[in-house]
Amino acid sequence: MAAILVAAPQVDEAQLLVNAFRHRGHLSCALQVGAMACSEIPSLDLVVAIGGHGKTQFAIQTQYLIDRSPDARVFLCVGAAGSLTDSLKLGDVVVGTHSVEHDYKLRFVSRPSPCHDADATLLQEFRETVRTNTFPFRIHFGPIASGDEDIVDPVRAQELRAATDALCVAWEGSGGARAACFNGLSFLEVRCITDGADSDAAVSFHENLVQVMPNVAELIIRWHLLRGYPEISLGKIDVLRDSERLPSRQGVRRYEASTTSP
Repeated sequence: MAAILVAAPQVDEAQLLVNAFRHRGHLSCALQVGAMACSEIPSLDLVVAIGGHGKTQFAIQTQYLIDRSPDARVFLCVGAAGSLTDSLKLGDVVVGTHSVEHDYKLRFVSRPSPCHDADATLLQEFRETVRTNTFPFRIHFGPIASGDEDIVDPVRAQELRAATDALCVAWEGSGGARAACFNGLSFLEVRCITDGADSDAAVSFHENLVQVMPNVAELIIRWHLLRGYPEISLGKIDVLRDSERLPSRQGVRRYEASTTSP
């Protein structure tokens, strides 16, 4: 299995990511991980999975994936987001310095919302990637609000911005962060802006996702080059496993296919 797990909440987000990798020359192989249909990108040493919608479902499927990925060291939560500030535009990418769980509401005591920090090393690597590369889109670093709530009203968006200082809002990041942290994996959330968290958010999301999701793929590819991962073919991985007699995990099956999964 790959060292890097990448999960997007919905099928469209995951498929567009895989398509963008393929367009840049990084071909995928269908990978069945237990009940989860994933895509492995051998040249990037990563697996793309569908994490599910909402914090709880995303955390459950992340844990399921991690349990069946013995070589995993990094977990990336990726997908679309709504902007909470006028400084962000369509297609901008936000790398989360931390994910703020805004819908975790305590009433018995008064405490700040849970805040899940990005892995410091990963964050520095992404900062260095941005510093040493030129991108046709803008990349920001800052908090990302996470909670099971569609933000479709400018007033609510500003409330959330004031409460969390977040640059953008999505649902699943805190669920992925909790699962990754519990298992000792390095975590980072990366989101692309599809809408303004306003009354047009639903329409904007569907209209713009295909245009902006490749930006996330491009950033991951550049980050991968910075880290200097070797490009290992699928066949070589299998040979190494046989020669070193590494134990296989039940429920993990790899096969080649002409179409990609997700």
